[in-house]
Amino acid sequence: SDVYKRQYQRRVHGINQKRFLFVMAKVVNLLKPIKVGDLQLKNRVFMAPLTRCRADPATGIPNQLHIDYYSQRASAGLIISECSQISPISQAFPGSAGIHSEEQVQGWKKVNDAVHKKNGHIFLQIWHGGRAVHPANVGGKPGLAPSPIAIRTQVFTVQGIKPHMTPKEMTEEEIKQMIQDFRKGAENAMKAGFDGLELHGANGYIVDSFLRDHTNRRQDQWGGSVENRTRFCLEVVDQLVSVFGPNRVGVKVTPNGRYNDMFDSNPLKTYTYLAQQLSKKNIAYLHCAENDEDYISWVPNNFISGKKQMVSVAKDLRPHFKNTLVDNLGYGIVSADEAIQEGIADAISFGRAFMSNPDFVERIQNGWPLTEVDLSTSYLGGAKGYSDYPTYQQSLQQQQTKSHQY
Repeated sequence: SDVYKRQYQRRVHGINQKRFLFVMAKVVNLLKPIKVGDLQLKNRVFMAPLTRCRADPATGIPNQLHIDYYSQRASAGLIISECSQISPISQAFPGSAGIHSEEQVQGWKKVNDAVHKKNGHIFLQIWHGGRAVHPANVGGKPGLAPSPIAIRTQVFTVQGIKPHMTPKEMTEEEIKQMIQDFRKGAENAMKAGFDGLELHGANGYIVDSFLRDHTNRRQDQWGGSVENRTRFCLEVVDQLVSVFGPNRVGVKVTPNGRYNDMFDSNPLKTYTYLAQQLSKKNIAYLHCAENDEDYISWVPNNFISGKKQMVSVAKDLRPHFKNTLVDNLGYGIVSADEAIQEGIADAISFGRAFMSNPDFVERIQNGWPLTEVDLSTSYLGGAKGYSDYPTYQQSLQQQQTKSHQY
């Protein structure tokens, strides 16, 4: 749509196309190496997690498309994979690649081997869909959540577009079992050869739904106070750390995001406490996503604007987290470089820029123009709109070949 096109131009280009080559000469901070945990990374241009649904919905096994897609983007300082479900009943996207079966582990191993062959680094974004899980996608099982509060939107399922269902309120036993499922997923990720893990604590999925008081209305040790609402996240982090060590674990958060009908009455208080606790655990990084007001139009809610609660998530949380802070959303290339220069963040993750520019880092380095993403093909399945975007050099060769044909 025109809205998405304008949004893409604003975020990815961030500058007037005619001035692209001139401005790019000023970009230096994004290209500096950085140590994250115990990993030395070649630049601060991270690839944000993008769930593109290219696995077989029946198996969730990564395939050749995933191998091609991720290895093409190995020049990123760090690739963060699509969100990967920890159990058969935890996926909210038909076609997402899981991490709960041996076949999935072997599929991811091929992906990681290809990325490492190109000297790249890749973390798995480990995930449970929580209240966003629709029974139609998981054999009739209900979604799980801290409280039985449905998302007030529709969702794509294998049976077509359907309204979200009210999730099942989790029992104490189910909570403890899920924490162990996260540990098993971490063990599988280790077997698959990932360099580390990012816990998906954002966008209304299971961890986020425990953190925020709109979706967590429990009165036991898992809800109520900030300390109780953060307990689930912190216990899951402990399990991930027990497998990978703190130097190889990150957490992503969206304190004031509205995606999946989310809200917290005091995100600054909630996430300041969470950031402080994660800092004490000495994890490798905290990945913030700034508020995206476009999501508000998707949800029929009356929540106040996230930006009125926290103007800048990264600025608010930076003083409370001692290790690497990664920020996401709303950045052009130049503004991202400036954010690092100003100490707002240590690295910036980009999503759509990497979707259509597998050589995004090289384009920054050389001042080459960007290819705009075709959102109409982003989630159709197959190579088109996924692994078929050419590099800048490949596009030049294609143009030369065409010119010779006439």
